Amino acid sequence: MSEFLELDATIPESSAGLRLDRALADVFPDYSRSRLQQWLKEGAITVDGATRRGRDPVKGGETVSVRAALAPDAPSVAPEPIQLDVVHEDDDILVLNKPAGLVVHPGAGNPDGTLQNALLHRHPHLEQIPRCGIVHRIDKDTSGLMVVALSDRAHTTLTEQLQDKSVGREYEALVSGTFTAGGTVDAPIARHPRDRKRMAVVASGRRAVTHYRIAERFSAHTLLRVFLETGRTHQIRVHMAYIQHPLVGDPVYGLRPRLPKRADDTVRDALAGLGRQALHAARLVLQHPATEETMAWETPRPADMDAVMDVLREHDRRMAL
Repeated sequence: MSEFLELDATIPESSAGLRLDRALADVFPDYSRSRLQQWLKEGAITVDGATRRGRDPVKGGETVSVRAALAPDAPSVAPEPIQLDVVHEDDDILVLNKPAGLVVHPGAGNPDGTLQNALLHRHPHLEQIPRCGIVHRIDKDTSGLMVVALSDRAHTTLTEQLQDKSVGREYEALVSGTFTAGGTVDAPIARHPRDRKRMAVVASGRRAVTHYRIAERFSAHTLLRVFLETGRTHQIRVHMAYIQHPLVGDPVYGLRPRLPKRADDTVRDALAGLGRQALHAARLVLQHPATEETMAWETPRPADMDAVMDVLREHDRRMAL
């Protein structure tokens, strides 16, 4: 069943001259601009008893009434009791450490068993929140931190923070090859012109900026700390491949495993056997939607990445003897 919403408010005198949709965003901050605009189009919002257009100016002092159904965002997605590694949870947000292998949204080939199924089981009310509260995503085979909005207010605020790039996201990436220093990749990304399942650096693409610094060196590989300035699909994976340093284990953008000199079977098996891109969302920083407090979380690398790095360290130690 959809929840029916009834709200009444007065537009403050200080809003005089603003467009109605802008004034409504100030009066009802718990709801997104897009949702308020949709309600205006549906006639679910009245001003002094009459329907109005979003672009109409307000004078201040008008009475606004909302009578709207909060339709479920994804009614076809079934709740499933999937265990989640929750790092933080309150009335507005849930921060989790997503394991590699967990798909975020249902889709072709993954109709169930996703993070969205798990969230709907844990919080059934999320069917009333756009995209079930998922404001950003990480790839199926990338591990690490994600934040989920548990309220309309949080969804609106977190979406705005992501758009204005105030959410800090830091990744750990094990890549092929060595570096002399950190740097930045500023290269636009779009769908690959021939393979629509892949992304690529394309001149006509959307701007994408990735910053990186060296965290640990190996003889033929490097662990990088990677900072996203933008959030394009597969951004880190595409950018690292573009500069000829693909992620270890990347099945889409990687090359054959790059081996250190005199690599033995242990090294070969470790690099070939990871089975996913060596990428982990290690740190997340954001402003809490309700308290406006700056909050940060960190989570350690998963065991599979650490195991590969242990093999590389041991190989380099033996070669140095």
